[in-house]
Amino acid sequence: MNKIKFLHYLIIFSFFFYSCGEGEDTVVEPLPSGLEVLISKEANGLVRLTLQAANTNYFMVNFGIPNSDWIRVNGNEVTYSYTDPGRYNIAVQAHSSESKFITAFSIITMSNSDLGFEFPQSGFESPLEYEGYQMVWNDEFEGNTLSEDWVFEIGDGCPALCGWGNNELQYYRRENTEVRDGYLIIKALQENFGGKNFTSSRIKTQGKKSFKYGRIDIRAALPKGQGLWPALWMLGDNITEVGWPFCGEIDIMEMVGGSQDGKDNTVHGTVHWASNGNWANYGGSKRLDQGILNDKFHVFSIVWDEGKIVWLLDNVAFHEIDTTPQDLNEFRESFFFLFNVAVGGNWPGSPDGTTEFPQQMAVDYVRVFQKN
Repeated sequence: MNKIKFLHYLIIFSFFFYSCGEGEDTVVEPLPSGLEVLISKEANGLVRLTLQAANTNYFMVNFGIPNSDWIRVNGNEVTYSYTDPGRYNIAVQAHSSESKFITAFSIITMSNSDLGFEFPQSGFESPLEYEGYQMVWNDEFEGNTLSEDWVFEIGDGCPALCGWGNNELQYYRRENTEVRDGYLIIKALQENFGGKNFTSSRIKTQGKKSFKYGRIDIRAALPKGQGLWPALWMLGDNITEVGWPFCGEIDIMEMVGGSQDGKDNTVHGTVHWASNGNWANYGGSKRLDQGILNDKFHVFSIVWDEGKIVWLLDNVAFHEIDTTPQDLNEFRESFFFLFNVAVGGNWPGSPDGTTEFPQQMAVDYVRVFQKN
């Protein structure tokens, strides 16, 4: 009797277990349906996707960047900021489970205008010749690559000069420099790279082109915004032997960005040198009568000889230094060019919620004239 009861219970238990298992196996996840993807372009390369689909627990999105990962989206919206023009194939998957999903594809074209990389259509232009001078070197930035007169500085300045000596926040990359439509373009981007939250570019003519005295004209349109710090400047050729500031520095143009008066609308011209073994500097500035330095192209110039340096904005002098004193001997030697856009640092401070990225400095030309 006991054996019969045990067998009966075993049969009931086995049937119950089998029934439950069979029930679980026959549950079918519904396949998502009705996938709709609404794409909207916003300012400075930002693209917003609004996603809808029935029977969906989450979405997976790939924005068409080579070698990029898929992004899981648990809600119905996702954004991405493009930094380069081109056609991108956006793929969206609507998932009811990991293995059950449907896919939709869309193509989006990003232009330089979409990315916020448009150039001003007006501004001051300087002449190709001056009485008593001849042009000895120029770069008009034609073609699609930098000439061999330029080299890149890469990284964040570490370990020798972390933050490039100013606690700057960017990592300098080749990829942020472009030659297009007759302009040199240096782009400042908000992106994580090399342990930094921003990237930009810094180029120089060190070891390629250097000059002692003359008139220098640089036509450029500047970026804008809190924390942006574009510069067109020069360092003494002997920096590798004597270091800074003993080599001397000539800042043809600097701007510290920001919306308040004295920032986006103001150009600074400065020299740095060593006086009795200590760092010394002397600078002046010029505010625009209206608008900001991002609105139009301007020509930033110096006229430099054995006795003085004069700074000009659109051919109007605004600052001068007498370089005849003995401790200003640095400025009677040869200097090379540096062009860069820094982000953050001791002078401009950090970007804030008002700062829009990407930003760019567009240089139309650099021209060097020397006396006949």
